[in-house]
Amino acid sequence: MRVPLLRIESSPVMPTEADVVVIGGGIVGTCAAYYLAKRGVNVVLLEKGLIGAEQSSRNWGWCRQQNRDARELPMATKSLDLWGRFAEEIGEDVGFKRSGLLYLSNDEAEIAGWAKWRDFAKTVGVTTHMLSSQEATERGRATGKPWLGGVFSPSDGIADPQKAAPVIARGVMKFGGTVLQQCAARGLETSGGRVSGVVTERGTIRTRTVVMSGGAWASSFCNQLGIRFPQSSVRSSILSVEPGVTDLPSALHTARVSLTQRGHGGYTLAISGRASVDPTLQQLRFSTAFLPMFQRRWKSLKVGGFEAFRSGHETLSKWALDSVTPMERQRVLDPTPDAALVAETYRRAVELIPALSSVKIAASWAGYIDSTPDGVPAIGTLPQLPGFILAAGFSGHGFGIGPGAGHLIADLITGQTPLVDPADYDPVRLEKSARGKVAAF
Repeated sequence: MRVPLLRIESSPVMPTEADVVVIGGGIVGTCAAYYLAKRGVNVVLLEKGLIGAEQSSRNWGWCRQQNRDARELPMATKSLDLWGRFAEEIGEDVGFKRSGLLYLSNDEAEIAGWAKWRDFAKTVGVTTHMLSSQEATERGRATGKPWLGGVFSPSDGIADPQKAAPVIARGVMKFGGTVLQQCAARGLETSGGRVSGVVTERGTIRTRTVVMSGGAWASSFCNQLGIRFPQSSVRSSILSVEPGVTDLPSALHTARVSLTQRGHGGYTLAISGRASVDPTLQQLRFSTAFLPMFQRRWKSLKVGGFEAFRSGHETLSKWALDSVTPMERQRVLDPTPDAALVAETYRRAVELIPALSSVKIAASWAGYIDSTPDGVPAIGTLPQLPGFILAAGFSGHGFGIGPGAGHLIADLITGQTPLVDPADYDPVRLEKSARGKVAAF
């Protein structure tokens, strides 16, 4: 596995029953299990591979409000508060700090767009500072270049993707929950039209409530149940460099390249929006729904190879519950990074900050970013299968809002007042859109 990851021990025993089973040990599923365990719920977190090993450890690590979709902004704001509590509650650091996020630009239209978002943010109590040319140049002095303008969001921050989900999973166990790695969920059992159990490769866990937070695997799992969940993924490639360069912003975005400080002192480098589309039959199935999104992004995307097809996470095939499934054959999605994109990213980073030429590339990796047609996650119950809660399609935003999403899921299950209004995340909207009743784009 190419991406750096903190590895943790699993719980020693697999229970035969639970109040709730969460499928998928990424940041969202782990946070959902964490908040359930804190409330005394008997919860089991199932992960086919390693906790946090897929996109939850392969992202930038940004915990932001800046430029969020209006539907996600309340959850982003709540998540920042929750991020700040983990270290005290668990007793272990997740690498979170409110470092502020710095955006720099020489494009008048881009700066105008940020200013428009700033005006909206004021109406919901979010602070964003527009920067004059002088202020932007001063904050971006590490680049040695003049800037037309920028924006600084002081209350936003970063966390460590290498540590976050594994540390929170330790919190699940601290509060009495069970965490099982290398244990794939093959499917569900039902009784009387509702969920009654989860079939795993090690046996069945009886439960009446299941959370599907399987990231890029969610749609293929739903397909086994006869549930249509429009989901598509792209392959994103990023890299990290060794420590050695100081006095850089903790998190900096420009149109050319973005960088984020890592826990060891090095930096993650990436080009925002650049990705490869690896064709699969699932993409073909949902192509009409995703066409508007791909049309908007076509300049940033390129056609990839057949790695996703071989990985099996977007299969349309049905699998048996008593034999090996695609999840067991591909424990961790660890796609090949785009070597040309990695090289271009490093070149752009050195052009932006020449001092980076003095440090070596430490690692490069890729990950599959799953999305819904409208770019907003699907979180909520599905009327066709009582007891089944979907939490997927986070569209590259899941790391930052993971704590809020997990808290909301726990709220819905335990009947507590929701952290945020769940209406905007209701998965039913996607099915209505497919029937032409609601525009999801």
